[in-house]
This record gives sequence, structure tokens and C-alpha cells, in this order.
Amino acid sequence: MTEATLENGPQKPVTRVLFCGLSFPSSHNYTIEYLQKYPFIQVDVIPLEKVPEIVHQYHLCVVKMCRFDSALIAKASQMKLLLQFGVGLEGRVDIEAATRSKIKVARIPGSTTGNSLSCAEHSIYLILGLLRKQKEMDIAVKQRELGVPTGDTLFGKTVLILGFGAIGVDLAKRLRPFGVKILATKRKWPSDESSCDFDEIAGLVDKKGTPENMYEFAGEADIVVTCLSLNRETAGIVDAKFVSSMKKVDKRNYDAVYEHLKTGHLGGLGIDVAWFEPFNPDDPILKLPNVLITPHVGGVTEYSYRSMAKVVGDCALELHEGKPFTVIEFVN
Repeated sequence: MTEATLENGPQKPVTRVLFCGLSFPSSHNYTIEYLQKYPFIQVDVIPLEKVPEIVHQYHLCVVKMCRFDSALIAKASQMKLLLQFGVGLEGRVDIEAATRSKIKVARIPGSTTGNSLSCAEHSIYLILGLLRKQKEMDIAVKQRELGVPTGDTLFGKTVLILGFGAIGVDLAKRLRPFGVKILATKRKWPSDESSCDFDEIAGLVDKKGTPENMYEFAGEADIVVTCLSLNRETAGIVDAKFVSSMKKVDKRNYDAVYEHLKTGHLGGLGIDVAWFEPFNPDDPILKLPNVLITPHVGGVTEYSYRSMAKVVGDCALELHEGKPFTVIEFVN
């Protein structure tokens, strides 16, 4: 630990926390606010391009959009924990290199902080915006037209949820009152009726399947929501074959989705996490009337971000005091 002089007091060890990059500002602002009464915890926010120069000075790092490859990890000589402000560690951290350097890597479970329910609510926001033709309504308001466009209801639709984890479960709970049929895929469904997982999902899904059923389910669905962790197996999973199998889609392989949106095979696209971020505002896909895109804010709510800031702050305090980490979910 580094040393710092406290006002009217002796030097004491300081635990240094690094937030990588200036994006998602509420993440570091709320954490700084939470830790302001602990002068022995220092929180710094550094532009991404400066991280390699100073990473060796820090003990805990919130990676955000920074890529921690083996070269960057080798420079993190004092690092004890690489933590994501949420669950999205995919492709950000070289887990094997971190393990070799004896650095723990962890995420914050969305089910415990409100992150998954915030993402679920945002999914419904995008679905309703597409069904009610938000872009066309904006044009109608500007042109002083009334009674147009003719939108559609969520009632009576069949929704396919690809990936029935924390977000998928929270989404299904909130979709139920709309009067929809829910299909869902999950790598492994709980079979023990006495388990907590079984109790939580009982009655939420009308038809359950595994990834092998995704093409079959696509043909039945009016709306598809992808709630999958991004990894080598899931990247680009909504490809041309999948899109061709379905009536309408919500997300994911750029070329396939763009072509099917242009031809009208897809009724609309609502997306919060894009193929490339930050998303190019001049991208031709944004010119289509049936596309809604938001700036990666699905989980960015006051409730979820203050909850996650507390987790990060508590991790810093636990690290400082030499106590075991709680709440967070390790991946190595």
C-alpha cells in the first residue's frame, strides 16, 4: 500500500482504486461519493490511453471498457483485484494472464444490485418503442400530424429470450403481465423442484429449450431478446441463418440484421449494446425508421449504479482491511 498524510495525523497506508476511462461517469462518481468519508481509500479516474502509464500504482481496478491483455496485466505490479462495474467482463480481461499474476478477476452479480432488472426494464422500453414506431411518431409530432402511425401491441406476441440468466428471468417476470407467450433457451435448466432456481422460474416460461432449439424457436417468435453473455460461443449467434429462421428479431449480427431490416424481413431492431462502441452516429443502420439504439444505458439507473458503487466501495474497504471479498463473483 502507498502512504498518505492525514490532516493532524500520522501517515497511514492508502488503498488506491483505479477507474479506467471517463465513460459511464456515474460509476466512478457514486463510488467516490460512497468512499469520501474514508481518507485511506483513494479513487482515481484515468483516461483509457493513460492507464498503461499508471496502472502499476493501483491495488484495485474497475476495468469498464479497458482491455487488460497480458502486457497491461504485467505492468499491474501491485494489483490485487480486477473488477467490472457490472457483469460485462467479456473480452476485457485476459483471465489466464491475471491468474498467473495472482490477480483476482470478478464481476458484480446483476441479480443482487438491480442491474438485471434495470436491463430488463430497458429491454421492454425498446420493445414498446419499436412496436409503437417511436421514430415515426417523432416525425408525426414535427409535422403536426395526429393519429399516425398505427402501432402494435405487445399483447398476444410470442417473445423468445435467448439466455435465461438473471436478466432473462427479470425480463420474463415483467413481460408476463403484458399477456405474451414466452419461449426461452438456457444451457441447463434446473430439474430439482426443491431448488431456489426452479422456484424462481416456475411458471415464467411457456416453452423451454437449449441452444440447440434456437432456430426452431426463432420460427415461432415475434420478438427475440438476446440476454446471453458475450463469449466465443455466443458472439454473432444471431447470424443470417438465425435471422432467416424468424419472423422478427431484436438483435445482433450486423450484416445479417442490416440486410433483413432493409428488405423488411425484420420488423425492427432495438439495441443498447452495439457491435462497435461508441456507435458511429453516421452508421447507415440508424437511418432506417425501424431502428432504435441507446448508448449502453440498459443497466445505468440510479438504483443499480448506487448499489454497484457500494459493492466496489466495500471491496476497497475489504482489501484495505485484509478481509475476504464478499458479494462479488470471481471468474478465476
